[in-house]
Amino acid sequence: MKNPTIAIVDYGVGNLYNLQRALRVFTPNVVVTEEADVIAAADAIVLPGVGAFASGMRGLELRGLLPVIKEAAAKGTPMLGICLGAQLFLSEGQEFGVHQGLGLIPGTVVPLAVQNPGTKIPHIGWNGLVASGKSPDALQNSILHSMKPQDQVYFVHSFVMEPRDAAHCLTNTEYGGTSFCSVIRSGNIYGCQFHPEKSGAVGLGILGNFVEIVAESA
Repeated sequence: MKNPTIAIVDYGVGNLYNLQRALRVFTPNVVVTEEADVIAAADAIVLPGVGAFASGMRGLELRGLLPVIKEAAAKGTPMLGICLGAQLFLSEGQEFGVHQGLGLIPGTVVPLAVQNPGTKIPHIGWNGLVASGKSPDALQNSILHSMKPQDQVYFVHSFVMEPRDAAHCLTNTEYGGTSFCSVIRSGNIYGCQFHPEKSGAVGLGILGNFVEIVAESA
């Protein structure tokens, strides 16, 4: 499939139209939608988002989108979560209480706990990604296959993902004397704690790699 259809889920949060413009570099068929039938029919689903975990889940629930996202994941539809969207893939979030997530990747979203005194929270700015798996092919067979060791991406967050199974953490990032999981993966489901659409040519390359995976799997 040359030009797959990608649905960016509009659930009341997120930098939707910058992301749409970035993805349209690789396929013209990118829609921003809150319609369940449009999302279900898409070749891939992107869940963006900024803000609180509970608000994100409430936005999905109010629009009746929880079942369609879970059903799409069950049938292997490629998915990309960005920042809050990635966090919502996990089982629960601990922001302003404990809240149930989508449960697509077992794990918990917790506050970013830094070790170095004076380190600013939230973590805002450019930082690198380090492969966390033992397999040398872990990044090559993923949306990160075009990245080079010196490449950096743009972060804005104060909570982090802790997948239950370490194998679901594709990369780690160092900040404030601590290391956190910055990219998660389970099959065709990817989640980036950073913002590819704000990460210049490197981020654009990651989005292009995702579209390539979608085209190959459609």
